Parts: sequence; structure tokens; C-alpha cells
Amino acid sequence: MRFSGLFLLIGLGTTVAFGQAPGRGPGFKRNPDIYTKKLAPFVASPQRIVDRMLEIAAIKPNETVFDLGCGDGRILFQAAQKYHAKAVGIEIDEKLVQTTNQQIVNLGLQNRVKVQQGNLLEADLSNADVVTIYLLTQSNELLRPRLEKMLKPGTRVVSYDYAVPGWKPKKIDRTNESNNGGHLIYLYEMPPEKQ
Repeated sequence: MRFSGLFLLIGLGTTVAFGQAPGRGPGFKRNPDIYTKKLAPFVASPQRIVDRMLEIAAIKPNETVFDLGCGDGRILFQAAQKYHAKAVGIEIDEKLVQTTNQQIVNLGLQNRVKVQQGNLLEADLSNADVVTIYLLTQSNELLRPRLEKMLKPGTRVVSYDYAVPGWKPKKIDRTNESNNGGHLIYLYEMPPEKQ
């Protein structure tokens, strides 16, 4: 996971499910304006942060983890390999999707990990047990209504560095990095307690 290479898209219909061809889901249409408004730039999360986010999420075998803005897929791979979870990534950057899909094949994870190019603000998240995000605060605010609408009770949402405005976290974990006192990881559980 990383600071997502995601973009606010209008008019992209994306449905995520296992068994779909990688890259594009039903309703995906090429839109020349898809790169005009970023939700967050791509910045790879350090592996220790990936590990801590998944640990905090308390993932159980065969749960489904969605990484919104999955970038190079590092959260997906770790969720599948270490926790034996199913993992679904949504990513807008076509090159990242292609690279990540090739890595899925290289690691032999085709039955556990899927990555789809599309708009995270329109993705079907109803099958998620855990959702991970590394977006800006204002992007989390845009995403919040979708999470509230789509996620079932008990689903955990883990956000790196940026809170979800209006939600009270179940837990806040501070990384022990020396720069700027470390970073925060927020854990929420659906339905979220409102602030």
C-alpha cells in the first residue's frame, strides 16, 4: 500500500469480484479525463507499516481485504501470503495495475489476489471484511459515504496517517519512527462511532 495513485473519476463503473479478468471490470470505459484530479499521489508504504496495518486489522484466514489505491500491491501480497486472506486491489494507474498483475502471476497468487483498474469511489466493497487506505484527509472524507453505505457491520477500516473525518477510531497506533514522532494508523469498525 502506499499513498495511492488514485484519481477522482466521474463515470467509471467498477465492480470487483474474484474470477474477473484482471485490469478492467464490467462497465469500465476509457475516459481521457481520468487523470485530471488526484485523490492522492503514489508513495509506497514502508513494509513495516504494511505489516502493522494488517496486524492491527486482525485479519483471519479467508477474509477479504480490499486495498483502495493498491499501488504496487504490497498490502495485497502480504494479506494473502501471511494471513491467507483473499485480497482485492483497486488502482487507477494502468501501469501500476499491469505491474501488480504480473507480480501476482510471479508469486502464484492468482487464486487469492485480484487487482482492478478503476475508481475506488465507485467500487463494490460489499464483500470486504477489511479495507485499507492511504489517502489524504479530504479524500477519506469523499470516500466515507461509500464506506458507510457498502460495508457490513464488523468490517474493519485501517487508514495510514490520515483520519476519516467524522469517525471516532476504535484504536490509534503510533509507529515508533523517529522523524516527526512517528506516524499514526487509525482502526475503525463498522458501523463507525461518530464524533
